[in-house]
Amino acid sequence: MAEHKHGEMDIKSQTETFEGFMSFVTWGAGIIIVLLILMAIFIT
Repeated sequence: MAEHKHGEMDIKSQTETFEGFMSFVTWGAGIIIVLLILMAIFIT
């Protein structure tokens, strides 16, 4: 079994994936909030 050395793993792809996921979640939540506000204004 290989020796584990803390801090030597390349995590570039994981970091990029996480940043993309967080961007998607942020935009999605913002769009949902805007839609709910518009529904509250115009449907009542």
